[in-house]
Amino acid sequence: MLIVFALLALTLLAAANWYLWRRLFRDTTRGPGRARRGGAALLAGGWALAIGALVAERAGAPFWLQRILAWPGFLWLAVSIYLLLAVLAGEAVRPLLRRLLERRARAGATAEEPVVPARPEPLPVGARAAGEAAAAALGTVGYGTYGVLRGPRVKRVTVPLAKLPRAAHGYRIAVVSDIHLSPVLGRDFAQKVVDTINGTQPDLIAVVGDLVDGSVKDLGPAAAPLARLKARHGSYFVTGNHEYFSGAEQWVEEVRRLGLDPLENARTELPWFDLAGVNDIAGESEGQGPDFAKALGDRDTARACVLLAHQPVQIHDAVRHGVDLQLSGHTHGGQLWPGNFLAEAANPTVAGLERYGDTQLYVSRGAGAWGPPTRVGAPSDITVVELASTH
Repeated sequence: MLIVFALLALTLLAAANWYLWRRLFRDTTRGPGRARRGGAALLAGGWALAIGALVAERAGAPFWLQRILAWPGFLWLAVSIYLLLAVLAGEAVRPLLRRLLERRARAGATAEEPVVPARPEPLPVGARAAGEAAAAALGTVGYGTYGVLRGPRVKRVTVPLAKLPRAAHGYRIAVVSDIHLSPVLGRDFAQKVVDTINGTQPDLIAVVGDLVDGSVKDLGPAAAPLARLKARHGSYFVTGNHEYFSGAEQWVEEVRRLGLDPLENARTELPWFDLAGVNDIAGESEGQGPDFAKALGDRDTARACVLLAHQPVQIHDAVRHGVDLQLSGHTHGGQLWPGNFLAEAANPTVAGLERYGDTQLYVSRGAGAWGPPTRVGAPSDITVVELASTH
């Protein structure tokens, strides 16, 4: 099945790139030449960089090589997606352009000459559509990349909890997920995230997974600003799936050294509610998966419970264990439209607050981005969850 899936994916990728080459280069040039060969080289080179960036990251290639490949490779992934979408949308524009050229031809005909419907060659229409598609794709990716690099914006959500005592009304938890420190998003980005969180003056900070895409050796300096996180009741961390691609045990120790408290299938009793955390599902491959019984099994169920769990799909276990509120990330809100539709198919909640029985689930879109440092239709956020007592 894996081989069949790989062959299918390669076939679709080849077909999509042939279609792009045809519309962007073959249909905009008059016969074989440098432009067509250059277009083929551009598409092939872009995908070579993209695949190289992905392989280098997962294989733990030298960090200098990862940094060289990451920017052009990952940006090409985003550009190619929106080039394809723009060219497909341009198929509807082509007939309109042809009609426009025909009208201009009729308007330019002299009274002595018979008006013959113009039959413009494909070249002018194709060239104009290709230019518009390229401009749309580059503009979309450029704006989406700026949105990530400027740093996440603050969202505020009020969550009523029936078991929360009146004394804790207004308690603020700063939730940040999916920072994805990497060869692209480094120390400066981490500092922006820290400054934004500290600016909210939270009572507690929850880092709910996917902090990094790389080893402690390579990205330890990038994560150093996390040591300056400030909250009255401390900062807590749970693993995401990407930690298990990056050396989860080493990162748990590193965040502990930076002053965060890792909740590895564990619970701490705060003055007014229990705060628990479970490992990510990806940890099962290393014998470190989520253990809800260990984290929640012997707690006082009369107290409110807030659970940190990276993936929204963990909500079903949270419901069975009587959790009042689960805080998650993982989805990125889809990150690149129309990726939100894929995220919706794989997750019970993609972004925002929803209720599952007596348990509420809040999913952050995340602060950073994986792969392309770009977001379209899914802006990054740090969420201040304000707990409200219903008494």
